[in-house]
Amino acid sequence: MYYETEKNDHGLPYNPIKACVVPRPIGWITSVNADGLVNAAPYSFFNILSYSPPYVLFSGGGHTEDRKDKDTVANVRSTGEFVYNMATWDQREQMNNTGLIVDRTLSELAETGLETLPSTLVAPPRIKGAPVHLECKLHEIVNLPGHDAMSTHSAVFGVVVGVHIADDAITGDGIFDVARYKPLSRLGYKDYAWTDESVIFQMEKRAPEEDFGKPKQAAE
Repeated sequence: MYYETEKNDHGLPYNPIKACVVPRPIGWITSVNADGLVNAAPYSFFNILSYSPPYVLFSGGGHTEDRKDKDTVANVRSTGEFVYNMATWDQREQMNNTGLIVDRTLSELAETGLETLPSTLVAPPRIKGAPVHLECKLHEIVNLPGHDAMSTHSAVFGVVVGVHIADDAITGDGIFDVARYKPLSRLGYKDYAWTDESVIFQMEKRAPEEDFGKPKQAAE
């Protein structure tokens, strides 16, 4: 099948585009507003972009009620800080529920029974139980025009200034054990996945030099 995004003429019951770039890591973001109210929300448009220094990106559309910035984006505009918390299988329900609360006066953390830990370099707290936290400072917010207020997105770029990793997630070889906590990813629609040892495999990043750039020997 083929369709033009401007026409959106795919003929399917749901737009398939969100399921076409998967799996996407979930950016479970904590932020605070000017009055100190803590917000937590999951974003499936999220990823890390570089490493020296590391930058991360998440993208949020309009708020369900008033079509203005979602709380997280509004908070980051105001304070210039946020924290990424790794969403895992054990906290899947709480992660999902933080995305369902739209009342701007409520704290998603309190409503879902989540506890917090203090951050070191930024004001937003970390979510207790998450094995990884990235403390971030705002680098830039880029407007991504949409066809209406809900589909217009704000792409938030943050530079990572502090990294917390659970001690028991580091192996004896000094490697972060990705599978230990079963981090979640988004697959589009209502589908999610987790990462565990059963789906992990390794490949060398660079093949032996003789395999490339040299003429093949004729078969005998």
